[in-house]
This record gives sequence, C-alpha cells and structure tokens, in this order.
Amino acid sequence: MLPSMDSMEIAIFGQPPTVDRLVDEVRQVKDDGFSTYVTPQIFGLDALTALAVAGNHVPGMRLGTGVVPTYRQHPMMMAQQALTVNQAIGGGLLLGIGLSHQVVVEGMWGLSYEKPLRHMREFLAALMPLLDGEQVRAEGETLVARGGLEIRADRPEVVLAALGPKMLQLAGREADGTLTWMVGPRTLESHIVPTISKAATGAGRPAPQVLVSLPVCLTDAPDVARKAAAEEFAIYGQLPSYRAMLDRENAAGPEDVAIIGTAAEITERIEELQSVGTTSFAANAFGTPEEKQATRELMKALHG
Repeated sequence: MLPSMDSMEIAIFGQPPTVDRLVDEVRQVKDDGFSTYVTPQIFGLDALTALAVAGNHVPGMRLGTGVVPTYRQHPMMMAQQALTVNQAIGGGLLLGIGLSHQVVVEGMWGLSYEKPLRHMREFLAALMPLLDGEQVRAEGETLVARGGLEIRADRPEVVLAALGPKMLQLAGREADGTLTWMVGPRTLESHIVPTISKAATGAGRPAPQVLVSLPVCLTDAPDVARKAAAEEFAIYGQLPSYRAMLDRENAAGPEDVAIIGTAAEITERIEELQSVGTTSFAANAFGTPEEKQATRELMKALHG
C-alpha cells in the first residue's frame, strides 16, 4: 500500500501547446481527483488568459501560474488581470510571480534587470494592496502606482518564485509563500523552508506555502530517463539562479534532482520532500508517452 500524503498536496504541472488542450488537461486532472493544476509562463500560451478559459470550462479547480514575470507589466495591470481571471473562474487562482532571468529581461525585452530585489519589493508594495481591493499609493525608485481597481473578485493566493535568501525573506513577509523549480530536498530543508518560514513568523504571517515542482519519470530504464532529463532540462543547469540551487544540492545538473525510478523509489523521494516542509508538490511528468501515463497513475495513487 502506498503511503498517505495527508500533510502535502500532490498537484500536476502541465504545459499544453493550445488552449483547447489545456482545457482538456485540466478537466482530466480534475477527473483524476487532483485539486491543483499549475502551468508556466514561458514562450507558449499566456498562462493567465489560458487559465481563465480553462477555469471557466472546468470550475472548482485551484489553477496556478508558475510563474508570470513581473518585469513584463505594471503591477496595477497584473492585479487587474489576476482579479479578472479569479472572477472568471469563480475563485481559486494561485498567482505565481517571479523575476524571470536577466537573459530574458535584458536580452529579449530590452529592459533593465538592475537590482531585482528592489524591483520585486516595489512591485509587491503596489500589487498586494490592489489585490486586496484597496487604494494604493506606492512610490518607489523605479515603480509608481496610484489609485485602485473596480473589480469584484476574491484576492488570489500569491506565491513568489524565490530562491535567494533576501527574496525568500521578502516572500515570507509579503506573499503567501514560494514556488520552486529544480530545487532538491537538502536545499529545501537547509535553505528554502527555514528562511521563508522565519520571515513569515517575524512578520506575524501564517506559515508560508512551499510549492515544489520537479520533473518525475516512472521508468524501468533510469539511465535513459536521466539522459533525457539532462537534455530536456539542460537550460536550468545554466541559468544562474537555478545553477546556484543545483550547486547547493551538489547536483551536476537537472538530472540529479529529477525524480526518476521505480514506484517505490519515486514514492520515497516524494516522502522526503514532504518531510522537509513541502506543502504542495507539482509533478512535471516527462519521458515517453507510456512513462508519462505511468507517472500520472502513480501521482493519482499517492494523492489518494
């Protein structure tokens, strides 16, 4: 019998290429008994727009972005969009936000990536009151927001993609938690969880959410799967923020933090994530179609 994950939610991470496919996937995830689905904001679908459509077709799901870059729009516009989506889906939006990366912000968008912590601090100072339905007057060094919004919608949960200590402290003080990618259990236990938890406690806030996402492959050919992970996720071994987390984990590359193996081995790895303070685990199934399906079935069994 597989163990219970009562203290940790199992969620699904997906990245379909079309809105119709995303709607179908969210519907299947709900039918499989999961309550949370997370999709990224990279170079495919606009995550918030796609989730508004999916949540309208498949109500009752907690739908998350993993994550929307903050540099791409003003915090008032992001608040307006997030509240609109939360109204459209009847509540349940998990708004994951993050900096993106210097190579994207400067190299692709032509924007300044100077002092990213300052940027996020000023962004949250404007975003969070607006999501709470309040008037805002935030005047920082680089961001100004004055006024309010006229949207009747519940405030979405907000999690910040935070990896460095100062960003984790900011997430603990100002947001509802963090969402990580390519972070292993040792780093979660020694760095992520204690840093954000201490900041939340110091600010008098509830215990933060720690939503962890990693590649998962149920397989009888682990060496092949490791090679596939090294190739498919290679970029994450090169981007500085993820590289720093892999180094903390003593991992050569993404293949060393990917969860690969038999059902028993994967279950043990996920139990370890639970034991170090993960509150939600979003499985990103990879491998052959058969391996992806087997991985999903295992996640269903663990979700229970």
